[in-house]
Amino acid sequence: MAAETKPDVKESEILAAGYQVSHSKSPLFYEKYERKGELQGQTHYCPGCGHGVAHKLIAEALADLGLQDKTIFVSPVGCSVFAYYYFDVGNVQVAHGRAPAGATGIKRTHPDKIVISYQGDGDLAAIGTAEIIHAANRGEKITVFFVNNAIYGMTGGQMAPTTLVGQRSTTSPWGRRPSNEGFPLHMAELISGLEAPVYVERVALSDNKNVMKARKAIHRALEIQRDGIGFSFVEILSPCPTIWAKDPVEARKWVAETMIPNFPLNVFKDKKHEPVENAVVPQRPVYEVLEISNAPVGPDAPIQSIPANAHDASDQSINTPAETAKLEDINAASAPRPHVHHFKEFEVKVAGFGGQGVLLLGQLIAEMGMRERLEVSWLPSYGPEMRSGSAHCHVCLSKERIGSPVISHPDVLIALNEISLRKFAAQVAPGGLILYNRDRLPADFPLPQARIVCLPASEIADKLGNTKATNIVMLGALLEETECLLLETADDVLKTKIKKVAMLEVNRKALAAGREFIDNYVRVGAVSQPDGFSY
Repeated sequence: MAAETKPDVKESEILAAGYQVSHSKSPLFYEKYERKGELQGQTHYCPGCGHGVAHKLIAEALADLGLQDKTIFVSPVGCSVFAYYYFDVGNVQVAHGRAPAGATGIKRTHPDKIVISYQGDGDLAAIGTAEIIHAANRGEKITVFFVNNAIYGMTGGQMAPTTLVGQRSTTSPWGRRPSNEGFPLHMAELISGLEAPVYVERVALSDNKNVMKARKAIHRALEIQRDGIGFSFVEILSPCPTIWAKDPVEARKWVAETMIPNFPLNVFKDKKHEPVENAVVPQRPVYEVLEISNAPVGPDAPIQSIPANAHDASDQSINTPAETAKLEDINAASAPRPHVHHFKEFEVKVAGFGGQGVLLLGQLIAEMGMRERLEVSWLPSYGPEMRSGSAHCHVCLSKERIGSPVISHPDVLIALNEISLRKFAAQVAPGGLILYNRDRLPADFPLPQARIVCLPASEIADKLGNTKATNIVMLGALLEETECLLLETADDVLKTKIKKVAMLEVNRKALAAGREFIDNYVRVGAVSQPDGFSY
């Protein structure tokens, strides 16, 4: 006897009763779908919806290929948004249209995983057009299943990019008119026209014969990713009975008689490539990438790891042991003396007008932190104006991995104008520091729970001959007041960033002027002493 299993009956119970199982739910699906309190054996899809069939074909293919434990399923906004309730694999949800971007990041960080982007036509072909085109054009080694039912299903039946000419929707009540809404997008043809994609096919869920062809295409697409060959894309023409106002049988018939003539089934691309290995990228330490002459040496110095096949015999960039020893002697003489950072995490917010060097100052602080072997992050925020617009940035220096680059309560606020002072002063952590680019506070300014140092950095820079050095004056003040980083590191960074000798000298003077102001004029609350530089 043969029997089909039901959601609430275990396969072992059927076998024990003397039955032979001819068909059962895929092990890729959870036993119960816990999204709902009742009917946990059912999905949320409408009767006759093609998503359920597509899900089963994908689950079957993953099970056949033994890929369940390696799969990460990426589902965006749309009817398939609850796919994570059904597939017993790794699941990631992303914003509308962003599945290829999310899948790219996942695949690049976990190249050994099988990453699936599962998207509808409203998601992939409308708001997500840029993401899918560029992911395909880069040849990302992911698999994309594109479910095309020619309509926006979840949101109530609006016209989609794939809606057929003459097809009615809530936003095209007279039918799609090419003169007004343009023609339907043919995504399989569009993707296949790119150079990088390896496999592109369009299939349909219209009848048993085409469902079997879809099954084969899904297997093929996943095999391509498993073998590391490249980008694979399967467009699936799918029925949507509810929005089309048809019963399930009529909906499948409409796919066969109306959709397929407009979206011909075909294997548009199937490159017969052998699996290829990723190009080896030489691994270089931070100090080499940043062109730091005084690289750290000694037992705590980072080890340069370069794969043996990253260079050929003619590459002269690899030093011999004798050359390496000589370089270490040179570097040891010029390396900055060790600096014990007095913080676990140090957060700085820099704010001012566009053109005041706000973002550059943040970059300088971040790069200094990198050179002193700290974990760093730099997050800019600026308006569309190149000059006079508002700008600020977040800089975090930490001895441990940084969880988020966003800073809510900075330890230090560097305010280059009054607007920034008023906007961000209240955010500074109690006991923190505010460096304000004026000689005094505004008369009506409410004092926050932080120390405030007023220094006329713009005036100081102007006297040095260049007001553009205002941000460097503030940097000098920051270093002298907090001792967060070394002066020598600042000088090295300036030499790297500024190529003109005259400008370098101005900025060095600005750095010293900021330190001198703190040392000579700021008495209360300063870390440094008034009788000379603290280091």
